[in-house]
Amino acid sequence: MINIFQADNLCANADQDDSKYDIKHGFLGRKGGLSTGLYAGLNVGLGSDDDRDIIQQNRTLASDAILPDAPLHSVHQIHSNIAVIADDKTIAENRPQADALVSDKPNIALSILTADCVPILFADYQAGVIGAAHAGWKGAITGVSDSVIEIMESLGASRDTIACAIGPCIAQKSYEVDSGFYQNFCDDDPSNEHFFKAGKAGHYQFDIEAYAASRLAKSGIKNIYCLGQDTYSQADEFYSYRRSCHRNEEGYGRQISIIAMQEKI
Repeated sequence: MINIFQADNLCANADQDDSKYDIKHGFLGRKGGLSTGLYAGLNVGLGSDDDRDIIQQNRTLASDAILPDAPLHSVHQIHSNIAVIADDKTIAENRPQADALVSDKPNIALSILTADCVPILFADYQAGVIGAAHAGWKGAITGVSDSVIEIMESLGASRDTIACAIGPCIAQKSYEVDSGFYQNFCDDDPSNEHFFKAGKAGHYQFDIEAYAASRLAKSGIKNIYCLGQDTYSQADEFYSYRRSCHRNEEGYGRQISIIAMQEKI
């Protein structure tokens, strides 16, 4: 059975009468799906060496678990701060290079893939605008979440009514970085020191989930929810790039995060 993690704050509009849409979303783990062996479970990573037909079937299973028959939009993720509006190109074979998607269209699904990086889903049910972002550390520090918010605003959303959920990602206890990484963040903003704990000599433990939440809060987002799930330490639940490296595995799978709007009947 597919395992879906959700955030209550993105579903808060269920009994509201002032929106034409219901928000559907989910952070999907690795349980369920058709992949076997190293990629066992719901591997949706087109960049992996898993069987491509099975990957496509897994992507359909994942999308249908959130909003059946909705076209699944995605991007070719490059660890950037680039966000785009979902269109015909984002469901094509040659997807645009970006790390976030935004839409004000109902009955389509926006998706991003992760394997330790931070998945962020955005929703303004009053305006009818949604977004999804892949925030690795490069995208996080250069403002991929800011890019999503700016495009959402251009489509009628408001920072006062945007809700955000941060899904499963690598936790601070599992994310060791070197002093150069630490210094890069502190040079960007000295207050970023708060997101690091001292580790072994010359190393630190980075709380990327808290950092992503802080970036959202500084952007004026008031409704932020963190799931607090560690991808690295839960091998049965999630794929993890760093875990696969530490185990000297030949590849790794990716999980998917999806958000969609459905017109109320």
